[in-house]
Amino acid sequence: MADRDENVEVKFRLYDGSDIGPSKYAPSITIGSLKDKIIAEWPPDKKIAPKTTNDLKLIYAGKILENNKTLTDSRPFGELPGGIITMHVVVPPSVPRKKTDKKLEELPKKTGCACTIM
Repeated sequence: MADRDENVEVKFRLYDGSDIGPSKYAPSITIGSLKDKIIAEWPPDKKIAPKTTNDLKLIYAGKILENNKTLTDSRPFGELPGGIITMHVVVPPSVPRKKTDKKLEELPKKTGCACTIM
């Protein structure tokens, strides 16, 4: 079984199938720190690029990882012997904010029921 102080090899799969890494990280590193490293190593030729750690989501084993958790906390299978862990990186598209001149009170109110009973 692997020693808990041994570094963990992780690669990050981007939305287009390309990878960042693999690189070795201490098991005590936080997910937020990993996101900082991803932003620093983000390929400049990508159309979508994160600006902050909140612009990224890391997914491992079907779970979205929390920034304040460590790499050890985020490994649902415990210690896996050897191999490279692949984490998926999701960058949600930024949604432009619409400026509306109308206030909620000015919008027309709907009347009647829109329910359908079958």
